[in-house]
Amino acid sequence: MGCAPSGAVLQDPAPDIISTVEFNHTGELLATGDKGGRVVIFQREQESKQQPQRRGEYNVYSTFQSHEPEFDYLKSLEIEEKINKIRWLPQHNAAYFLLSTNDKTVKLWKVSERDKRPEGYNLKDEDGRLRDPSMITTLRVPVLRPMDLMVEATPRRVFANAHTYHINSISVNSDYETYMSADDLRINLWNFEITNQSFNIVDIKPANMEELTEVITAAEFHPHHCNAFVYSSSKGTIRLCDMRAAALCDRHAKFFEEPEDPSNRSFFSEIISSISDVKFSHSGRYIMTRDYLTVKVWDLNMENRPMETYQVHDYLRSKLCSLYENDCIFDKFECVWNGSDSVIMTGSYNNFFRMFDRNTKRDVTLEASRENSKPRAVLKPRKVCVGGKRRKDEISVDSLDFSKKILHTAWHPSENIIAVAATNNLYIFQDKVN
Repeated sequence: MGCAPSGAVLQDPAPDIISTVEFNHTGELLATGDKGGRVVIFQREQESKQQPQRRGEYNVYSTFQSHEPEFDYLKSLEIEEKINKIRWLPQHNAAYFLLSTNDKTVKLWKVSERDKRPEGYNLKDEDGRLRDPSMITTLRVPVLRPMDLMVEATPRRVFANAHTYHINSISVNSDYETYMSADDLRINLWNFEITNQSFNIVDIKPANMEELTEVITAAEFHPHHCNAFVYSSSKGTIRLCDMRAAALCDRHAKFFEEPEDPSNRSFFSEIISSISDVKFSHSGRYIMTRDYLTVKVWDLNMENRPMETYQVHDYLRSKLCSLYENDCIFDKFECVWNGSDSVIMTGSYNNFFRMFDRNTKRDVTLEASRENSKPRAVLKPRKVCVGGKRRKDEISVDSLDFSKKILHTAWHPSENIIAVAATNNLYIFQDKVN
């Protein structure tokens, strides 16, 4: 699991914090969204015979403003432009399609290339100005002329006004005709062709809001069965729903929960058990969840406990009080599978990210920083020590920087290439090639 940077650090020049990272289905494109509402798409370099080692480098392909700040006059609320999630659709022609969402509005974008332009209009001159019809004496046939390659991003659909609360997840169904969007209390099902209507498939809002005990934190469709989806809650539970059973999935098909160990009960138990991310494995057999301290892997056929539990940063248990005071305990870390579901990755503090090999049970802590991101350099595993003597290659838990955190990561669908977002820097690493 050795990793080496596949090229220079891709740094956003503006102080915009990256809020989501997502590879497309082939891994040739990588999209990031930021707090300023922008989407930046990187394209992988094609392999050339002169420089075969350049294969794997990602360069900026397109940048566009996806969302603008809005104001809800009915509720006197500002709706920020921050991109919460990006999801790619499979490519069926020369164009690419992706969904992006902020707190309230989902947009479907088409990203396409143009390298020819029409010339020789009859009613317009070459600058696009309309000509005087009385001056037109001949009929011309427009022709296509080559031009410099342009990448255009155009909004094809806008799905708005369906969420009272902040959207935390979007997920494209395997039928590629529908997708869902989830907020704190509801999940809506959309058809890609219909923008003014969605179907509410989960509603956990109580009649009296004072009775509210949990919220939806993440949701995802099954990768192969278009009728099944999961959603996680702030209580640390996961529900698997089957849309064939009923139109409103208020009754779940399966309920995954690990019984709490009474000896570990503390003031922070409920907060740290809240699930911040849920992901189906590519095979569809397993579910991975991330809570504050652990990553768990659940078998769909075993609801009473996870089959695997990985400690991400157990050394923070003694720091929960100060993490609560500085609000870090509410950070929402994501988790991702590699292409074969054999390794999982998630982030931590001090720009550390963790990888767990499910077969060998080995794990490694790596750091995304500018100092160790020179091209072809190999990342050295990092270790955190808790009290006692500290070796020179270890870092003390007291000197961790909690303002540097890896919340968003992505893994190439078929190769060992990962993307790691550290505040406003994007790092791309690939497995070292001998």
